[in-house]
Amino acid sequence: MFGAIEAGGTKFVCGVGTDLANLAITHLPTGSPEKTMADALNFLRERSDGKLQAIGIGSFGPIDLSPSSPTFGQITSTPKLAWQNFNFVGTVRAAFDVPIGFDTDVNAAALGEARWGAARSISDFIYLTVGTGIGGGAIVNGQLLHGLVHPEMGHIRIPHDQVRDPYRGCCPFHCDCLEGLACGPAIEERWGMPAPKLAFDHPAWPLEAHYLALGLANWVCTLSPKRIVLGGGLMQPQWLIALVRCELVQLLNGYLQSRELAENLDQYVVPAMLGHRAGIAGALVLAEQAYEEQQKRAASIR
Repeated sequence: MFGAIEAGGTKFVCGVGTDLANLAITHLPTGSPEKTMADALNFLRERSDGKLQAIGIGSFGPIDLSPSSPTFGQITSTPKLAWQNFNFVGTVRAAFDVPIGFDTDVNAAALGEARWGAARSISDFIYLTVGTGIGGGAIVNGQLLHGLVHPEMGHIRIPHDQVRDPYRGCCPFHCDCLEGLACGPAIEERWGMPAPKLAFDHPAWPLEAHYLALGLANWVCTLSPKRIVLGGGLMQPQWLIALVRCELVQLLNGYLQSRELAENLDQYVVPAMLGHRAGIAGALVLAEQAYEEQQKRAASIR
């Protein structure tokens, strides 16, 4: 039995179970670290009856993933001030003496889509979530890409035509990075109403598709993914994904010769299959991986 925590900027999703089909779930608002973590840990404790074998955590970031770092397991420079420098892994470890898998929420969602969703059997792909924020995870040769810290795809710099779009951007760190221009709060600030209330023919959507396609074009050219999976609350309408595909083709302008880009774009840029369950599904995979790693270490000692 595994525990799973998907820590989002607005809510925590916690689960206890053996697999995605057998997972008891609760949703908690993201409040103070003390209150939110107490509620999350109590849920894991009560639903598992002391039988947890590992816990997986997919957290909003940035986070420290380096085991050799003195701040490993912490949320670092997040815009959510109360959570800056919060020792996530240490807090969970103090409550449960079990292996803990820890990664970003979007990396976790990528794992979920790889196991049960739109990227099954795909060795190299990108998962991008577009909602309150924008974040992305990359699977390369079947493994999560980490590198120096971890990908922060929402904060890449993209061209910003100030004449077409004079909005300065909402990112507190960069103003007009991809997240600052194309996340849900940016749409609401720019147009004066939340995205779900905008008509499908509103000028917000061609602009949104353009910004997202700029991001995808950069990653197609640098990471060469075999599939791009789009998730998050803003990516629910199929017509928005269709707009993004059209923009991507125009931006690439025939430079990359690939049948997927030329003929099968609807199978190349695809919606997430797991929807809001992708993150908690991936946290479950992180728990399973942590458990298996511990088993391997124990076997090597024997």
